[in-house]
Amino acid sequence: MVKIVSRKSLGTQTVYDLGVARDHNFLLANGTVASNCFNKSHSTAYAYVTYQTAYLKANYPTEYMTALLTASSGNQDKIDKYRENCQRMGIDVLAPDINRSQNDFVPFSEEQQILFGLSAVKNLGQAAIENILEAREEAGGTFESLADFCDRVDLRVVNSRALETLIYSAAFDGINTNRRQLVNDLELLVPWAQKKTKERASGQLNIFDMMSGTETEQSDDSFQEAPSAPPVEDYPLQEKLKLEKEYLGFYITDHPLKAATQAAQILSPINLSQLAEQNSRQKVSAVVMLTAVKRIITKKGTPMAFLSLEDITTGDVEGTVFPSTYEKIDPLLQENARLIIWGKVQKRDDKYQLIIDDAEPIEKVKMLMLEIEPEHILDPSRQYHLKTILQEQAGEKKQGRIPVVAIIQQGQYRQFIRLGPQYWVQDETIAINRLTRSGFAVRTEPLVSL
Repeated sequence: MVKIVSRKSLGTQTVYDLGVARDHNFLLANGTVASNCFNKSHSTAYAYVTYQTAYLKANYPTEYMTALLTASSGNQDKIDKYRENCQRMGIDVLAPDINRSQNDFVPFSEEQQILFGLSAVKNLGQAAIENILEAREEAGGTFESLADFCDRVDLRVVNSRALETLIYSAAFDGINTNRRQLVNDLELLVPWAQKKTKERASGQLNIFDMMSGTETEQSDDSFQEAPSAPPVEDYPLQEKLKLEKEYLGFYITDHPLKAATQAAQILSPINLSQLAEQNSRQKVSAVVMLTAVKRIITKKGTPMAFLSLEDITTGDVEGTVFPSTYEKIDPLLQENARLIIWGKVQKRDDKYQLIIDDAEPIEKVKMLMLEIEPEHILDPSRQYHLKTILQEQAGEKKQGRIPVVAIIQQGQYRQFIRLGPQYWVQDETIAINRLTRSGFAVRTEPLVSL
């Protein structure tokens, strides 16, 4: 950048394109011409647009984020990024709904909510969206069932893949939350609806159509003839979310780590997006899900693994498990495994990754709950005794993985205090026996109840 050391009025002058080497209206102290100066009118326009953008985001956050999501409806990465921003701003992005969603994202209700736009659903082209909206708005209002939907849309435009995507992305949850049942029914409903379409085109009417009195209106009983698959249980939550991400590109109705992340705050984990803020080789912990596992054999013949990690707010981040750690945690390295990991931050090729030292399934992480009487807090000898025991159980290198939470209760008042990592213990059984023998009331509780 060129620094302008002085300025003076030159009167009315012709303005030339930026970057012109001569006849420019900005002069430096030594008489040379300043090239690539930023035109004042240009910078003013940028400043004004910046002000407008900031004003809209501050005063109309829901509408502003709605516009961003709509403008990025063809880019899954940007949609996921803006959806995460909405989450941090306290704005809920609701799943697509076959009876409420429009082509674009729209603000929904008076609360801070945005309804997902159909244009951002994968495998659903513009022609299919227009056909769905037309059937909903002009041919009978809301869809009452999957059979009603298949009968009213053009299945040559809204094909089976588009229907599966709508089911897996929660668009039919307002009609039937059992997505597995809907997918099974789909195999029977598509040919049934196609047959009905041909009958209408050829002028044939079945008994239910005749009972309705007109060709365009259908009675409430007209879909009782619709075939359905035998009743089945819905997908487990984890499978449902996995399919949701596969077909939509990200989780929309929930996140596999949501409950775990909220409960695991006691371990002070970082978000993977915060890796760049950590010092190199700094030890950290994080609640993650493994999205990919790649095992290799080194030149020395020892196994190691490269992992893709994600948490509730961040996309994939690389993790490395070296041979010295691999054998200990290898059984845990499975796709979709939800883990609490401990490791060190490393910067490599302008990217940050985690060198993983240890891991544990979130369901197996425990806390040591220590009941402390109020009078013991003021007893120096009692405090020293407790401190000594916990330091012994933490080990020489203070590598305890089990957090200790002190509970101080007086009447109906209860205070929870998380002790520092230097007082976390390595083995809960040994620690409980040692504390119990010393007269302390202590128990273990799971960190996450799933």
